[in-house]
Amino acid sequence: MLIAAAILLGGFSLYLNKDWFAKDNIQIFHRSRPLNTRRKSAEDSAANPVIFGFDRRIKLTSVKVFPLSDISTNKYPHPIWELVSDSNSVPTKQFLYGSHIAGMRTAVQGATPDPLEPGVPYRLFIEAGSFKAEHDFVPVARTQ
Repeated sequence: MLIAAAILLGGFSLYLNKDWFAKDNIQIFHRSRPLNTRRKSAEDSAANPVIFGFDRRIKLTSVKVFPLSDISTNKYPHPIWELVSDSNSVPTKQFLYGSHIAGMRTAVQGATPDPLEPGVPYRLFIEAGSFKAEHDFVPVARTQ
């Protein structure tokens, strides 16, 4: 009887602590503010640059950004920015929208990211090996 009670209590304890066996989540955050740089390119958007960050360094295998309206209306939306890594991405903790990430390349050779529009909601999808995460964001209008 004591052995059965011990097994029952052990099983109950595992049930209460089931998050021990769950996958770690990737926490994504973003910031949108002007960069401290003097150079301006012709491709400057009307929105402040967006910097994405993670709670830890991760080796990204895929990065995609979609307008939220495309995701809700199209069965197969097209990303406005897409990077992939075939094998050797460098662990990173943050990156800037539209910039090069070490160890990654554009999914379509020669493709450039579309500029972000202020006030328009977007969704970032990332993959890091078997981990997948998404994050919604809205760029803010450019400030000087």
